[in-house]
Parts: sequence; structure tokens; C-alpha cells
Amino acid sequence: MKITVNERRVEVDPGTRLDDVRARFKPDADIAIYNGAAMREDRSLSDGDRVVLIRRGERPGSEEMEALLAARHSPGVHQRVKGAAVGIAGLGGLGSAVAIALARTGIGRLVLADFDIVEPSNLNRQQYFVDQLGMPKTEALQANLARINPYVRVEVHAVRLDPSNVAALFGDVDVLVEAFDTPEAKAMLMESFLVRFPGKSLVMATGLAGYESSNSIRTTRVGKNLYVVGDLVTAAEPGRGLMAPRVGVAAHHQANTVLRILMGADPVEEGTI
Repeated sequence: MKITVNERRVEVDPGTRLDDVRARFKPDADIAIYNGAAMREDRSLSDGDRVVLIRRGERPGSEEMEALLAARHSPGVHQRVKGAAVGIAGLGGLGSAVAIALARTGIGRLVLADFDIVEPSNLNRQQYFVDQLGMPKTEALQANLARINPYVRVEVHAVRLDPSNVAALFGDVDVLVEAFDTPEAKAMLMESFLVRFPGKSLVMATGLAGYESSNSIRTTRVGKNLYVVGDLVTAAEPGRGLMAPRVGVAAHHQANTVLRILMGADPVEEGTI
């Protein structure tokens, strides 16, 4: 029978067990991951199983590294998302966190657009560092993503998005994430993208300010290919700011919505988001 060991297809005898594979391919491995789950006990293997063997502290070569980055993914996810392209419009608290979540998921290509620079007030919720103050957000985030997963192709555009450039920048992505601050910018993106590309999906967000309950943030379908994340009510205003925990909850809802779209799952199926 055939199984995959550290992304290599290999032939093993029927009845082969996990410890047999460890002994044959990497006897010094401290961690054995079977179909996405870390295993402490030995177990029998079946045709098509995926095994990843890791030795703690080891820095693997580039050929093996990408496989190890995806070792804990659910089976089948990495192969699907590696061929996908996702656009992110706005790289603030939502967009920067969505980009990092998708890079860790192994999305093949990210197309990022933002005209702004990193400022001190951004650091309470956005995925940047003090030594990046004053840098364009596109440049800073591209550097951070390269440190997390160098196998993701990152295309950046330090521009202000408007109806004249949305289609050119995001026309070939599979899914677009809206991560703007203002209702006017959100409406512009929706009209510029969905009207031009009605078969593509747009994942938006609204209502995620303050420290209200995380459970009030949910994903809602408001059109055939249009999804909105948030409670749809709590906008930022005097007395209610934007804070890392709730912004992060919404950002990861958006990232998970993207993943479910790419995997062919219903993003708003009850009990799954």
C-alpha cells in the first residue's frame, strides 16, 4: 500500500504501523503526526494515510519545510488552498490578521492592497511591530508574512483603492476580503468587485468594535456570493474603540469563511461558524 511520509509517497507493506514508519524513515523523530493529529500511541496505517515525522529543534531543508508547516492541517486542505489566490483590501486590524491566518493555512498567493503607513495607534490591534513604525503597511506585512511562511507568494500594492483599480488588482483572485474602516469604502469595493465579477466571493465585516461578547460575531450571507462578518451593530465611536480581541475574532471569522469557500463548504452552515 502507499502512504505519504513528509510529503513523499512511499510503498509500505500491508499491516504497517506508525512506529514501523518512524523506525524506517526517521528513527530520531520526537513527534509523529497522523492525518493532521499528533499521536502518542502506535497505530495501524491504511492506504492513503499521511504521516509527518518531526525531530524537535531540527531546522529542516526547504523541500521538507513546507510539508512540516502544513503537518497539522486537516487532510486535503493544503493541496486545495495551495492553488488558490485571495485578495485583501485594507491591511489594518482585520486585513493584517486575515493575511497572517491565511499564510499559516498555506494559501498559494495573497494579493494585498493598502496606501497607509504603520502608526503607533495601530499597534493595539494590527499585526505590526514597533520597529516597523513609519513603514508602508504593504512592505511591513510582506516582511512579516515571509518570516511566517516563505512559500506563500505575496503581491503587494501600496495604492488607495477606488473604482478605477479594483478590477485590475483583484480580478484574478478566487475570494476577496474587505477590511476597510469606512462605510463609503466598503460600499465602493462591493460595487466595484461584485458587479464586475458576480461569480466570485466577497467577505466583508462590520460591527466588531469594543469588548462586547465574542459570541455576537457571526458570519451572515447577504447575497449569493457576499458574506458579512460581525454583529452588524457595534461600530467604532466615541466611548467604543477598536481592540485586539474582538477585532481578532472577526478577522479569524473572515479567514475561516475564506477557507470554507475554497474547500467548497457552506460558510454559514449552522453550528460550523
